[in-house]
Amino acid sequence: MQPVQSSEGPHACLAKVRSHEGFDVDRDAKKLYKACKGMGTDETAIIEILSSRTSDERQQIKQKYKTKYGKDLEEVLKSELSGNFEKTALALLDRPSEYAARQLQKAMKGMGTDEAVLIEILCSRTNKEISAIKEAYQRLFNKSLESDVKGDTSGNLRKILVSLLQADRDEGDEVDKELAGQDAKDLYDLIGKDMEEAIEEETSGDLQKAYLTLVRCARDLEGYFADRLYKAMKGTGTDEDTLISIIITRAEVDLQGIKAKFQEKYQKSLSDMVSSDTSGDFRKLLVALLH
Repeated sequence: MQPVQSSEGPHACLAKVRSHEGFDVDRDAKKLYKACKGMGTDETAIIEILSSRTSDERQQIKQKYKTKYGKDLEEVLKSELSGNFEKTALALLDRPSEYAARQLQKAMKGMGTDEAVLIEILCSRTNKEISAIKEAYQRLFNKSLESDVKGDTSGNLRKILVSLLQADRDEGDEVDKELAGQDAKDLYDLIGKDMEEAIEEETSGDLQKAYLTLVRCARDLEGYFADRLYKAMKGTGTDEDTLISIIITRAEVDLQGIKAKFQEKYQKSLSDMVSSDTSGDFRKLLVALLH
């Protein structure tokens, strides 16, 4: 259903090429140790290493740091950094599936549920990504993601989310764009309006949000994320959590495509807009991740 590249898709190489040249886990661990010891913190070194390594390489750095210095790199960074810079650095030390699992758990724990987060994550991921998130959730929280979602949602929204968690949607190897367009056109001819309009008329609230997310992601996943990033920054105030979440989780999937789509839709570069909407080390890290 979704035209999604797997993490091994055509864009993945773009994210990986730069970092495999001369990757030296021992040197990186040392540099991070030096950056955090003594008075003051060398933020530039932290940004340089975290932004130019793949997720797998960052896992190796974490392990090396622990064995070499007997401390968790996450704990060290937590004590040295703050604010959105800290949030982004810690998110980079998680695997994308672990990061998504933490977001889902946070959205459900305590009083009330942040349905928007559940919808955003579960409606925009491939079967393979959902399976990895379920596994990470079980490992991190010793609980089943499915039973938590069941307990925290109700009605038709619960049905949709639980069925997405089965991770058995027919995605097809190649999505035929022409065919998808034709399907949407046939539906339009049939009911006299496009699918999004029909959903908007027939549903409301979180259910509407879930259906629209599924349709938009099926039609143009990179465009969907480009829109989410734009909305996170336009107007007054910036939704930093959305910026962190999308830039980090798509970095090795389709971030290059999202950047191109953003440029095409909004006539400005994603990197420039992020730069003018953020500040300090947080800005530097995000901009480095976007290059």
